[in-house]
Amino acid sequence: MSTAYDVVILGAGIVGAACALECARAGMTVAVIEKNAVASGATGAAMGHVVITDDSPAQFALTKYSQSLWGALAPELPLSVEYYRPGTIWIAADEEEMAEARRKFDNFTEQGVPCETLDSDALAAAEPNLRRPLTGGLLVPNDAVVHAQSAAEYLMAEARKLGASLITGHAVTNASYGRLYLDDGTMLPTGILINAAGAFSPELTPGIPIRKRKGHLILTDRYPGYVNHQLVELGYLKSAHSSDGDSVAFNIQPRISGQLLIGSSRQYDADEPGVDQHILRAMMDRATLYMPGLPSLTALRSWTGFRAATPDKLPLIGPTEDPTVFLATGHEGLGITTSLGTARLLVDHLLGRRTAIPIDPYLPSRIKTLQETR
Repeated sequence: MSTAYDVVILGAGIVGAACALECARAGMTVAVIEKNAVASGATGAAMGHVVITDDSPAQFALTKYSQSLWGALAPELPLSVEYYRPGTIWIAADEEEMAEARRKFDNFTEQGVPCETLDSDALAAAEPNLRRPLTGGLLVPNDAVVHAQSAAEYLMAEARKLGASLITGHAVTNASYGRLYLDDGTMLPTGILINAAGAFSPELTPGIPIRKRKGHLILTDRYPGYVNHQLVELGYLKSAHSSDGDSVAFNIQPRISGQLLIGSSRQYDADEPGVDQHILRAMMDRATLYMPGLPSLTALRSWTGFRAATPDKLPLIGPTEDPTVFLATGHEGLGITTSLGTARLLVDHLLGRRTAIPIDPYLPSRIKTLQETR
């Protein structure tokens, strides 16, 4: 027998889980459909940073808003989520990158984000294992870290406490015009379908401008105090937001456990999920330029995930031409950061409530323009 829901969400990554919780809190009947398990896709492969970035005013607005929602939620999070605030240091290796650090400082300060510039000596004092000399950097102390899989599991568990249903082990064969069909023939009628399937969202909503972008991470053994902040090279901005081609950049994240996550890489048109050894070598070579002692640490494992990238580096949040289908996808490497903001924006939009920030820059109505730029 088919069950009618107010909302059916496609995908149980952190964005889908956050949407489920927001919808359930609003009193909607909710079902989440996931072929595998909660956080089994990009979320389970993610670093888990909750960071403010300012590549565009719209990106800044969404990451800042979302970070504030994470901060408000933090007292309720269980220890398993490993939420804490090591802060981020954006590292400048030369004067050109230091100019970018100063630009970010001016922008962040103007927008009320606490931060400070570090000269070469201050950077070395903050992170003794970095090579010397480096030109300086920008410290953003309120940037946080979560264990992404545990965070998604928590959000989903809270949604289920409010009555949301989680249906796993079945693929969606069609989702449009208020009806969702599963691979076992089940049909679920619903008023609203939310596509939160990340890199696989175009399979459910054909035509949306999402490309899969493969990334690698390396996890080390426990080395408490080896890294004190999340460290990101300012050259990362060139790598992370280049349109095509393989790229690597230095990004290292300390975990509460004392382990370190080392990134990062980006590859288009790499559909196989296996680890690419040449990419791992390139990542470690890049990381070693900044932290020469890293090769002496023990790496426990490495893995890959597929991010959902859009041409303008902003997610797709809101309605489509199908009046029953809404999107919450295309977050690329910022899905953990922006999950809470995405969910709140979307549900406020659905219910006609005033949004905390304008939703317009993320609306899928810009798809036609995006397709023309691909």
